[in-house]
Amino acid sequence: MVKNVRILRGSGPRAQGGFTLIELLIVITLIMILAGIALVQYTNSVQSAKETVLKTDLFRMRDAIDQYYADKGRYPQSLEALVSERYMREVPIDPITGRRDTWVFTQSDPDPSNPSAGTGIYDVKSGAEGVGLDGTRYSTW
Repeated sequence: MVKNVRILRGSGPRAQGGFTLIELLIVITLIMILAGIALVQYTNSVQSAKETVLKTDLFRMRDAIDQYYADKGRYPQSLEALVSERYMREVPIDPITGRRDTWVFTQSDPDPSNPSAGTGIYDVKSGAEGVGLDGTRYSTW
């Protein structure tokens, strides 16, 4: 005696085992959007770190120039003079350009009370082209 067995297709625990193509496309799209946001944040954080290093380097070089002037009564002729006389350990690398030779110098005016002192480096700025995250040019920092 054979019982009448009814087989239903599309029902039961095995029918729900996979994902549809639409579901997969939605998940992949969401992952791509999140990865794009993360990439932008990473890029901005790297640029922000470079700008922070640049500001710190400029502050320290200007401080060394001021200390040199306070000690010697004249401005240094070059950044290498600051290094050789131990006001700085080394000339820093400009983090934006990645080079040591792109610093731009402002020469001091001759001192009328001390004409033998000559001119020297009064200020230093970055020679990097471009604009920082705050909207100002690197060359104005």
